[in-house]
Amino acid sequence: MYIRISKEVQNAIKNNKPVVALESTIISHGMPYPENVKTALRVEEIVKENGAVPATIGIIDGVAVVGMSKEEIEEFGKRKNIVKASRRDIPIIMAKKLWGATTVATTMYFASLAGIEIFVTGGIGGVHREATKTFDISADLQELANTNVTVVCAGAKAILDLPLTLEYLETFGVPVIGYQSDELAAFYSHTSHLKLDVRVNDALEAANIIYAKRKLNLKGGILISNPIPIENEISNDEIDVFINEALKEAAKNNIKGKDVTPFLLKTICDKTGGKSLEANKALIFNNAKVGAMIAVEYKKLQK
Repeated sequence: MYIRISKEVQNAIKNNKPVVALESTIISHGMPYPENVKTALRVEEIVKENGAVPATIGIIDGVAVVGMSKEEIEEFGKRKNIVKASRRDIPIIMAKKLWGATTVATTMYFASLAGIEIFVTGGIGGVHREATKTFDISADLQELANTNVTVVCAGAKAILDLPLTLEYLETFGVPVIGYQSDELAAFYSHTSHLKLDVRVNDALEAANIIYAKRKLNLKGGILISNPIPIENEISNDEIDVFINEALKEAAKNNIKGKDVTPFLLKTICDKTGGKSLEANKALIFNNAKVGAMIAVEYKKLQK
């Protein structure tokens, strides 16, 4: 009644093939049309090229669709006023039969219901800057603490307080693993200068950690921090100038809650002349490749 899994994804799960979940917020709130649709479809292609089945997730007329069609992704890219759906919004969107773009938290939830272990995104939400005053902390972090899904990303979005986000994840027992890196990825930038305790050098190493956690029945997700390729990065010093300017504009315009992240990303894109958008695409493509590789290795271990 509330969830529909595409035949392709159903068959992949039934036949023990690797599946990679993908979110829909990047389509409706992360990029302008038609770049959003082109990016989403290219991410799906990369997942397929690396041996896994893509499952883009979104809510359509109150039904969570796991494995959206090309036509549904196109409609998501064009349609206005799609609700940015976090976990708290799910029952409301479904009861009112609305369209909802799944955030990291919501995508994790539906991926878990469908039995999908690996989820690829751009960057997770986290502890916002000045959260000690505002208490603005993304629901993504609690989802990571409680839902059994592995998230492959380029760290937390650079607009956030990365040291506090890392502390929060540690407090709630979420392993944060650097993929071919010793430091937390910083979204637009290759490094954050925040040291991680664990590094893996290939997909099999990552899959072994996921497999061990699941076999031990340890609740919660795993975060794989996969840095943006160096040739596509924007340095911390350069991007921080634009982030600080965007934060001031958000405060001036009294933008709060779930509207903050889309506003900041769009403002930063405008200020960088589109450079941040290109970096965003590069990192999500890179994450899709790594996520698919890990999904393939994890499925081998399960077999």
